[in-house]
Amino acid sequence: MNGKTEMAGLDFLFAPSSVAVIGASRYAGKVGYSVFKNIVTSNFPGKVYPINPSSEEILGHKAYKSILDVNDNIDLAIVTVPAELVLQVAEECGQKKVKGMIVISAGFKESGHRGAELERALVEKAKEYNFRILGPNCLGFIDTFTPINASFASRSPLRGDIGFASQSGAILTGVLDWSLEEGIGFSKFISLGNKSDLNEVDTIEALASDFHTKVILLYLEGVENGVKFFEVAKRASRIKPIVVLKSGVSSAGARAASSHTGALAGSDKAYSTAFNQIGILRAHSIEELFDYGITFSLQNIPKTNAVAIITNAGGPGIIATDKCEEEGLPLARFAPETIEKLRSNLPKEASIYNPVDILGDAQEDRYRFALETVLSDSNVGHVLIILTPQAMTRPQKIAEVIVEVSKRHREKAVVASFIGGESVREASKTLMNNNLPCFNFPERGVKAIAGLVKFAEFIKKEPDQEIPVFQVDKDKVNEIFTNVYKDNRVVLLGDEAAAVARAYGIPTPEVKLARSLEEALEIADSIGYPVVMKVASPHIVHKTDIGGVIMNLENREEVSDAYYTILSNVLRYFPSSQIYGILVQQMVPQGKEIIIGMTRDLTWGPMVGVGLGGIYVNLFEDVSFKISPFSRKEAFDMLSKTKAYRLLKGMRGEKPSDIDSIIDVVLRVSQLSQDFKMINEMDINPLFAYEKGCLALDVKITLEKGK
Repeated sequence: MNGKTEMAGLDFLFAPSSVAVIGASRYAGKVGYSVFKNIVTSNFPGKVYPINPSSEEILGHKAYKSILDVNDNIDLAIVTVPAELVLQVAEECGQKKVKGMIVISAGFKESGHRGAELERALVEKAKEYNFRILGPNCLGFIDTFTPINASFASRSPLRGDIGFASQSGAILTGVLDWSLEEGIGFSKFISLGNKSDLNEVDTIEALASDFHTKVILLYLEGVENGVKFFEVAKRASRIKPIVVLKSGVSSAGARAASSHTGALAGSDKAYSTAFNQIGILRAHSIEELFDYGITFSLQNIPKTNAVAIITNAGGPGIIATDKCEEEGLPLARFAPETIEKLRSNLPKEASIYNPVDILGDAQEDRYRFALETVLSDSNVGHVLIILTPQAMTRPQKIAEVIVEVSKRHREKAVVASFIGGESVREASKTLMNNNLPCFNFPERGVKAIAGLVKFAEFIKKEPDQEIPVFQVDKDKVNEIFTNVYKDNRVVLLGDEAAAVARAYGIPTPEVKLARSLEEALEIADSIGYPVVMKVASPHIVHKTDIGGVIMNLENREEVSDAYYTILSNVLRYFPSSQIYGILVQQMVPQGKEIIIGMTRDLTWGPMVGVGLGGIYVNLFEDVSFKISPFSRKEAFDMLSKTKAYRLLKGMRGEKPSDIDSIIDVVLRVSQLSQDFKMINEMDINPLFAYEKGCLALDVKITLEKGK
């Protein structure tokens, strides 16, 4: 079939040989009519069959009472009948051995408990007969290359190389209408609906292998299977750029957390962390999503990240420069010959350094010279051209010059910002029609360039780095967790958590639980003075706040006083808390305070964090995260993004701390979180970092209930 491509096993959906529309209607205004008419008028090259028991013919095609009456194989069934009839339709589709169903009908899990049960039954029916489902409660899809418009959208998009999938059908229809006015084309337009079966993972896989698609755009309200998404999208993002607009970012949706790490790692942080590791660009508005999409669609990826700015107005040039710094984009340092050439040929009032201000009276000849000169400099990878319309400015002529010059430098990215309205509209269209992104404000242009740079940096990174595996004592950890559950607890006591850490090779000071003053004295004598004493209670998370920790105890008398002081403080502030005893711990020298923790995200699984620790961890929020598992290089990258890293390297003559030992602990926490899925949260705060080695002073572990 014309336009047919191999797309990760979804060829039957995007390029079917035959389609049946179940619920096709003769009456305009009905969804079944719109879907059938769209397929017929989209020049679909395959066979199409309307299914309607009350009609003999629809739009010149013979109608059938049931899909079982069609004397032909059917690849794809599109269902528009009411929800209560869909299960029977699915049974008939299964008997007909269809390969896929698009269920446009609403009334499933989006409508409540009964609809959710109906949706589960529909999925089970699909599994029974081995066919796939797109939807339900979706708009359908459009493929501009097959071509087929299997949706009830009022129009079809222009043909292009942007693949767009959305969980919201309304966003699809709005974007479609806007794109036609803007002249933006798409390869595929996919409505995911309720994602009962086919979801964003299948979409990414399909679009990554579709040679008509250059960039993948997604609007998502959630991810169904974070682990699978992570695996598939990380492979796909090395093939094509993926840009996601994820809604639902408010803190109201975040899970309540008891640890510092959990408090810092809300659900939206988890999405950003996962997207960064995968190599996905995250858009924060529909405008930004399509700014990225347009730029990736029209421009290649330059070899160097440095940006040059050419402007005919100082203010916008300064704004663009500020935005470059905000986005971490380096401004190009021009070669001496470039500077000399600009100095010799531009007016003496012009600014010849980056940004290049060619002044408000610049005509197309000055734009031509400046752009040609800057693009010829090997230090430049991207150019942002800014135009503001003055009385003497000829935007259309300047646009034509930009098109002409940029064609001689296709290896570099050229992005324009023509600021204005009616006076620059045609010039902006000229640029867009010639594969040059043009934005109405320079900040959008800089942001789009930043997307190109981030994608280039990601694909340069080495893929599939080895995940280290340490020799550990899993049996010991199993034993501890079993005993905790037997005690009807989910929060480990300090000595239990320290024992788990040691079982995974994480060094801790010696610590033991005392259930009486006599035991406390014996333990202190055996450990050696000075010691620290802490209350042992699963109900008291932040012990220091209520006087539950006393340090620097030098002798038996101080231990005795501290024992009763801690109990008195706890009874005053937490009279109903269960106290298991008092922990007696070896006092160790002060080190640099680091936090290493893990919180298990509902979508992505274990998310490990490292950063500046101590009592101010939530104030400074200097913690960097990664989704587990990860390599040693990735662990180092995580630490190096924190302010704590500069402290560890040594400041003002201080000797550096043992960074390798900290990385080692990060990786061991990651392995622990993978080995024991029942761990919900874990904190090591503080971890004392020394010139050689480190020690986990306070370890907190919370398990999932009911394991």
